[in-house]
Amino acid sequence: ASAAVAGESSTATWTVVWTDRLTAYENYQGKCYRVDPVPGTDQHIAYIAYNIDLFEEGSIANLTSSIIGNVFGFKALKSLRLEDMRIPPHYVKTFQGPPHGVVMEREYLNKYGRPLLGAT
Repeated sequence: ASAAVAGESSTATWTVVWTDRLTAYENYQGKCYRVDPVPGTDQHIAYIAYNIDLFEEGSIANLTSSIIGNVFGFKALKSLRLEDMRIPPHYVKTFQGPPHGVVMEREYLNKYGRPLLGAT
């Protein structure tokens, strides 16, 4: 299931498209590199890595829609939850967002103890 999630959130498609043979999609396919069981449950934590070339520089919308877009509607899974997302520092520097970080944003918004979410 974790390999299917990696594929669905990176290079997988339901139909054959003419661009399939233009590039080696294996270079861009998400890869599940580790799966750990959650003790006392029938759940697992899957670690998935993506090639940074998949994502447009400076576009948080592209990054988030690619990783957490339609994969949550993936019928092959009973449930799915994003626990953590780590972004390479050199890619983070391409964003033009607030330069001072989440601590200052929380102080500015007076919002603590919960996720900060936004949409475009």
